[in-house]
Amino acid sequence: MSNESQKKFFEAMEADIMNGDIPEAEKDRLMKNFLYLKEQKINLMITGATGCGKSSTINALFNTEVAKVGVGVDPETMEIEKYELENLILWDSPGLGDGKEADNRHAKNIIKKLNEHDENGNLLIDLVLVILDGSTRDLGTSYELINSVIIPNLGENRKDRILVAINQADVAMKGRYWDHDANRPEPPLQKFLDEKALSVKRRIQEGTGVDIDPIYYSAGFKEEGMVQNRPYNLSKLLYYIVKFTPKEKRLSYVDNINTDQEMWKDNDDLKDYSKGILESLAESVGECAAAGADIGGELGSIFGKTGETIGRVVGGAIGGVVGFFRGLFG
Repeated sequence: MSNESQKKFFEAMEADIMNGDIPEAEKDRLMKNFLYLKEQKINLMITGATGCGKSSTINALFNTEVAKVGVGVDPETMEIEKYELENLILWDSPGLGDGKEADNRHAKNIIKKLNEHDENGNLLIDLVLVILDGSTRDLGTSYELINSVIIPNLGENRKDRILVAINQADVAMKGRYWDHDANRPEPPLQKFLDEKALSVKRRIQEGTGVDIDPIYYSAGFKEEGMVQNRPYNLSKLLYYIVKFTPKEKRLSYVDNINTDQEMWKDNDDLKDYSKGILESLAESVGECAAAGADIGGELGSIFGKTGETIGRVVGGAIGGVVGFFRGLFG
């Protein structure tokens, strides 16, 4: 989706509200709420031990052409790189594993950023994505990062502000048992990955008391002059990122998701993640845009009844979100 198309996308959503056959007071309320949603910024921190594949994950998930333009080093946190993609702000933080002195510096920078507040007095970082290296059995450094640095500094709702994802699932058993044609793990590797995720879950729970369900995926990679390897479970990763993002900030992803349909095709068979993403985004529009308005009927879900007159107007805005992402996921 080009920037011009994205602009038209939001313009169409605004038109649905402005042209709706509803009282002016309710129209003003809906427009005010929608503009509030449109202006929200999401701050996502991505961290993990050296070699875990943070860069390939960022490039796979997001509009990297914009990221390349917006890259900059935040002077106050030194080695945490800041990527600004419209309303999506990525904080690419070095993890531990670069030596004791460097690890202490990285830990202090991460803790400082996690305790930073925005202009409204809220914690700046909305969500932390910790990436683990699925190709290694030695995750001690990652547990130190999660259990001792990140989780203790996430505040009261810490369970809702952290995701743990195991990258490089395709080389978790030194490349064995990966079906390259189907781009998915064969049963022995599937079993190994499931057990690895359970082990990570157990170690985090034992160390912090926080119950987290890690997922595994492969971001793929692209060497200069080579064809992009197809990612695996990238839609699943995006689904959880969107789901864990505060409802009022989820539209921040619309401008910035990688628009290459090939990146989203291959996933496990447990859930239709594209449908889950649509539902989460529609929930954001439906609940937040209509907040305080006299809907006069149940708004319902994006796949069911949308309510009375105002419900239909908000439903038009939901349709814009659904149409975009359905086209993206094929």
